[in-house]
Amino acid sequence: MSVELLDGTTILGFIEDEVAFNTLIDARFASLDSDSDGKLTYAEMAKELMSLRVLGSYFGAMDEPSLSHDEAAQLYQGLFKQFDKDGDGMVNLKEFKMEMKEVMLAVAHGLGFVPIQMVVEEGSFLKRAVERELKIQVAGFSV
Repeated sequence: MSVELLDGTTILGFIEDEVAFNTLIDARFASLDSDSDGKLTYAEMAKELMSLRVLGSYFGAMDEPSLSHDEAAQLYQGLFKQFDKDGDGMVNLKEFKMEMKEVMLAVAHGLGFVPIQMVVEEGSFLKRAVERELKIQVAGFSV
């Protein structure tokens, strides 16, 4: 983890950079697709859904969420259904890209355009957005 300075513009720029965004989405999808069948089951996506830290973000402390195990399971199954646009019980790459874009847009709009310091995990979408922004800034200074 690292502390980074970012705002909504950083994330929007990352989403608009189709090569960078799609490369990360494709890699994340492939890492989750443990049987390489081109579709994600709930079991394959569960860890990723839990890493979104919805419980800690919305329901209190990260370590001890106020929901029961069953309530938490229902919440994560509901998140999975958000990704599963066609309702077939699996998430294909197109569905994954579409929903991840929506998630990232929501984060960008939630952050707004005033830079804030945020703790981000290595390899996360936010960390990659910050790394992309830094490359652009460094390239601008070396001209």
